[in-house]
Amino acid sequence: MNWGNKLILVFIAFGAMMSYLVYRCMKVPVNLVSKEYYREEIAYQEVIDSRNNTGTLSTAIQLTENKETIGLFLPAEMKHKKTAGKILLYYPANAKYDRQFPLQTDSAAFQALSKETLMPGNYVVKISWQSDGTHYYSEQPFTIH
Repeated sequence: MNWGNKLILVFIAFGAMMSYLVYRCMKVPVNLVSKEYYREEIAYQEVIDSRNNTGTLSTAIQLTENKETIGLFLPAEMKHKKTAGKILLYYPANAKYDRQFPLQTDSAAFQALSKETLMPGNYVVKISWQSDGTHYYSEQPFTIH
């Protein structure tokens, strides 16, 4: 076999390898942070204002964990107040493990979340709520064991 044929075989092998790599890359799922990223980005000033409101509270939101539940404690100012909002447990590694719960605290500003449908791992807990016409937002990392 002469050098010209060897060169052609090298190009064919290179092309086959690149085609295989493109095929494999196309099979990897791509999880976006949010399906409506652009709409949320436009409204991000509201999140900034809500974070500033949360910064004026006496303490940060506290998260605890036991075998069956995750405990969520809102700051003391939220006790005996009507709150409405949502809790998003964002799992950065895979969007199918994200979970959303309505915020339904008791008079002590506490809520328990069941760990039954949650995968162990690192989450970002995003909590947005409203009380007395003021919007609040908190985001913090949390590891479920």
